[in-house]
Amino acid sequence: MASILLLSLRADSLAREVAAAEYRDFLQATGLRREELTLRMLDSTEATVGDVSGFDGVVVGGSAFNITDAHWSPLQRHIHSQLVRLTASDIPVFFVCYGNSWLAHATGGRIGDTHPENSGPTLVELTDAGREDVLTRDLPIRFTSLTGHKENIVEVSQQATVLATGPTCPVQMIRVGADTWASQFHVEMDAVAMKARMDFYYDYGYFSPGDYETIVAGLPSVDTTFSHRLLQNFVSHSTRVRAYV
Repeated sequence: MASILLLSLRADSLAREVAAAEYRDFLQATGLRREELTLRMLDSTEATVGDVSGFDGVVVGGSAFNITDAHWSPLQRHIHSQLVRLTASDIPVFFVCYGNSWLAHATGGRIGDTHPENSGPTLVELTDAGREDVLTRDLPIRFTSLTGHKENIVEVSQQATVLATGPTCPVQMIRVGADTWASQFHVEMDAVAMKARMDFYYDYGYFSPGDYETIVAGLPSVDTTFSHRLLQNFVSHSTRVRAYV
């Protein structure tokens, strides 16, 4: 039986509702049972990641925070400090969306707003390194996923390896070290999840409200099979690695 920790970085008035929806999304995408997926929230400066020794791996959900925000709140700084501790621990970690920017920034990369993507589909293309990585080597060279973000990685440091790129976002996925990954796209989302997230963040600037109906109508046609498989590969890898620790 797998034991995965889902860490939620939701910390606004919608935090509990969005975290519950995210939990549903990760269950659906991974095929895990509820007893195999534990939710913890970093929704205050008192909240911590806690003990992770009993888990096979950790997945970190997205956030409404941005690395490029002019000022970081005490809560955002606290979350960053917790993520530093998490990545320093001996456990596989997979970051989604905001975590892509955070991980690149934390390892010396540069973040900007040159390639934001509106809520909806995106194309992911594996690099040469991605074709060999343990999580992505069984995926097609090109596959679709769902996304929505205001900022992006502009440049990675020597500590990070770019595993995937794309025509609308040049850094779609990175790896740092042997067991820490991050994707700009939402590996956990399907059409239902994307619509729910759009409803939660309707006026947060992730899409034009005038485009809402058109985007939602097109969501069921987006194939998320392989972005979900990527997440499933992370779970399988984590349980396999931890079995030998």
